[in-house]
Amino acid sequence: MAPMPDMQKSLDSRKIAIDKVGVKDIRYPIVVQDKYREQQHTVARVNMYVDLPEQFKGTHMSRFIEVLNLYHGEISVDNMEVILAEMKQRLEADRAHLELDFPYFIEKRAPVSGARSLLEYQCRMLGSLAEEFDFLLEASIPVTSLCPCSKEISERGAHNQRSIVTVQIRYREHIWLEDLIDWVEDCASCQVYSLLKREDEKAVTEQAYDNPMFVEDMVRAVTEKLRTVPEIYWFRIQCENFESIHNHSAYAMVEEQRS
Repeated sequence: MAPMPDMQKSLDSRKIAIDKVGVKDIRYPIVVQDKYREQQHTVARVNMYVDLPEQFKGTHMSRFIEVLNLYHGEISVDNMEVILAEMKQRLEADRAHLELDFPYFIEKRAPVSGARSLLEYQCRMLGSLAEEFDFLLEASIPVTSLCPCSKEISERGAHNQRSIVTVQIRYREHIWLEDLIDWVEDCASCQVYSLLKREDEKAVTEQAYDNPMFVEDMVRAVTEKLRTVPEIYWFRIQCENFESIHNHSAYAMVEEQRS
């Protein structure tokens, strides 16, 4: 059989390099380090990209899948740099990027009854490799916020809502997802649970009422907390309150680089 033409390697005359080209939204099993159970197996949505020099018409999309299959069952933060190096080598690229978006589950106990249940947190790992390896860890944490203004001006009650605090960090030494999530939950009006008995509902409602926080308060509280963690040298904190009495969300963000 005559060799088949390699169209991706054919020349392109437009002189436009592409920063990222690759495959998106692959569902694939990965392994995440679990502080209490060593490992947690989950399924990630995977994005994989490389850069493409201006002279080439395209990249070989099938090679991304080949790299994934090469590390089947072993995709984790521990070998992300190795996977990125393999992507660079196989796709003849200068830069490679790997993004893993996955659900992570933590067992929580209700504050009074002690009822146990699993709560899902949406997390991401983003790795890039050019001359140096760059890694970013992200977690989105649902919490409760209660409006200080509503509490101050109202004769009965105060409006509250569910909020999402999204934290991205770069760190020098390993940070457990469980610890990062705990730090954020401690900075909210109250935590969110998937299972509450009546006595628990009373407790969390009263806790939120006793701890009112604006969206600004929460990002500042998380900032203060992360500043105490020497392993973290960069972070971005975003908070979105899904307002219960407005047709919009409240939002705040802090980004900080540390030495």
